Amino acid sequence: MAFFVYLIVGFLGGLIGGLLGTGGCVIMMPVVRFGFHFPPPAAVGTTLTAVVFTAASGAIQHIKLKNVDKRTAIIVGCSGVLGVIIGSLIFGYIKSYGKLIDFILGWAFLIVSLRILYEGLFAKTVSPQQIGSIPGRTIWKSFLGSIIGILTGIIGLGGGYALVPSFIYFLNAPVKLAIGTSMASFVWIAFVGAIFKFFQGVVNIPAASALGIGAIGGAILGARLTGKFKPNVLKTLFGVIFLYVALKYILIYFGLAI
Repeated sequence: MAFFVYLIVGFLGGLIGGLLGTGGCVIMMPVVRFGFHFPPPAAVGTTLTAVVFTAASGAIQHIKLKNVDKRTAIIVGCSGVLGVIIGSLIFGYIKSYGKLIDFILGWAFLIVSLRILYEGLFAKTVSPQQIGSIPGRTIWKSFLGSIIGILTGIIGLGGGYALVPSFIYFLNAPVKLAIGTSMASFVWIAFVGAIFKFFQGVVNIPAASALGIGAIGGAILGARLTGKFKPNVLKTLFGVIFLYVALKYILIYFGLAI
């Protein structure tokens, strides 16, 4: 029964993540943390492991669709693996401080909510010229991969949460190329991060497997339904939801529940 419930949660997380282009992790993590009452370290480790499934599936699909800048994916992936090792070692020191992890995640979700709300309320959809590679110098891509890898190692978020907007806003990448290259890069970052989390004892393997399998189907359906909804309405709605999640994480640090 529990496996089925995790499967449904993963499916919904993948569906919403596919619609918003944020990845399923930002949906699944608060549900696992507050809905299933996982300790903060286990919520991070379990959802990061689940994301390996969706990132691998998405990377394969985007490679087939030629939405991946392979050179950038290699640069960001390699530097990101180094970063996630560093971040995972930091996580090892703070994993006993669950409230601190909640507090850090609260600020991470606050950034997500503000970005999505801004895009939903104010940003106009602009499609950059479709090109075959992501602009930018190798050193900047390496730096970006390292920082996001460290972030992933500590809080389990990094792909759709940080890589996609970084490619779009900092490197002026077309949206489809940004999403495809993000997945191709992040699958290795998430995989190495998941290995560390497993040996750190914070991964619920049955839950991670069910979430990941469900999220694959949800992400595929979400991507197909994207054109049927107004992006601005969706982003405004979920921006408000993420703002609530952010405040819940932050306030729980101070012993307050909402």
